[in-house]
Amino acid sequence: MAKVWSKRFDNALDPFIEKFNASIGFDRKLILEDLDCSIAHAKMLGKTQVLSSSEASEIVNGLESIKVDYLEGKFSPSPPSEDIHYCIEEKLIGLIGETGKKLHTGRSRNDQVGTDIRLWLRKEIDNIEILITDLQKSFLNLAKSNIYTLIPGYTHMQRAQPLSLAHHLLAYIEMLQRDRERFKEVRSRVNISPLGAAALAGTKIKIDRHFTAAELGFEKIYKNSIDAVSDRDFCIEFVSASALSMSHLSKISEEIILWVTDEFSFAKLTDKCATGSSLMPQKKNPDVPELIRGKTGRVYGHLQALLTMVKGVPLSYNKDFQEDKEPIFDTVETISSCMKAMTILINDGIEFNIKNLSDSVENDFSNATDLADYLVGKDVPFRTAYQVVGEIVKYCLEREILFKNLKVDEFKKFHPEFDEDVFSDLKPLNVVKSRNSEGGTGFVQVEKELNNWQKKLLI
Repeated sequence: MAKVWSKRFDNALDPFIEKFNASIGFDRKLILEDLDCSIAHAKMLGKTQVLSSSEASEIVNGLESIKVDYLEGKFSPSPPSEDIHYCIEEKLIGLIGETGKKLHTGRSRNDQVGTDIRLWLRKEIDNIEILITDLQKSFLNLAKSNIYTLIPGYTHMQRAQPLSLAHHLLAYIEMLQRDRERFKEVRSRVNISPLGAAALAGTKIKIDRHFTAAELGFEKIYKNSIDAVSDRDFCIEFVSASALSMSHLSKISEEIILWVTDEFSFAKLTDKCATGSSLMPQKKNPDVPELIRGKTGRVYGHLQALLTMVKGVPLSYNKDFQEDKEPIFDTVETISSCMKAMTILINDGIEFNIKNLSDSVENDFSNATDLADYLVGKDVPFRTAYQVVGEIVKYCLEREILFKNLKVDEFKKFHPEFDEDVFSDLKPLNVVKSRNSEGGTGFVQVEKELNNWQKKLLI
């Protein structure tokens, strides 16, 4: 099949090089965006009278017909077409004849593909934003039913202080909110039209770039034609935002994996989100969070690939940029599927073991800071109180007991300000309740944040 550029050459491409050069195997994903781009371009050529109104209408009708054929499964782009753009052009020429050859007036595949990928990515960012919101709602619903469920809080993977489980879950909602905000910022830079920049220098054809931008829903146009065809920052930004979002999903996954171990036993997996072993009949494996944790590496890899792709590439368009699509396509598929899987897991795949969680905060020294704060409340300097409690911890460890096992007289040996009310302050529920600083785990603060998120997420 003759190439669009074939008259310049005496000999055909080597068959392997032809296949190596082609992008139709993956850029056919952009077919609807390419059709929309071409329809807007044809309308503009008619509006500016570069084409007659009848020619523009004929082209637009032909493209609309191709779109219907594709949606009905009657048109399937494939080799030997080099890419989706030329494939559609060939189809159009076959459908309406010579007029179809006028579609490409005033544009290049360089600005055409740049427009297509932005249209596609803009739509996918909107879908991802919905998926993130759905996951936030799942966490919020789980948090609302666990305000007074306590869970050990950790620093350095060592028991630190008891927390409201709802407070722990709200932390994920905050992370996901930052993800949403990042994607919105990326979308604003995706939503700029390169169409009309042509190959790199603009065109002498009388075009109206603002018209095509408005037709395609872009907020504005690139002001520099060289930048328009060579900019792939938006691809890198998108994958970077996706990598951060995946890091949050991986963090959540790791905690769930730990929680459902026999060693922690903070939660268990339901049959909806777990698999068994082919050898060991007792096993229930956390495949969903493990897969999400593993897939995070794919997105990190795509980010590195895109950064390397643009490093040292001179202005303007280079064939290297053909390598932007597969990382973007796979990143969208990966983050979307992981968001959906995590939402199902939070909604239907995990059940907390309330008794084990309660027992866990009753049998450690995570209330040590509160013991120091008790003395601070009696006007003892914090650093002095800190040292006193350190001595008490050492005393208890040597005797293999906890604070709650001490008598008040034993407390008084370490400091005279201790009294019977210390035992009330050391109860885990009161420990959590007392941490009522703004943003803290105190129940009043947690309920306040739950109400705030309920309003934000419109649940």
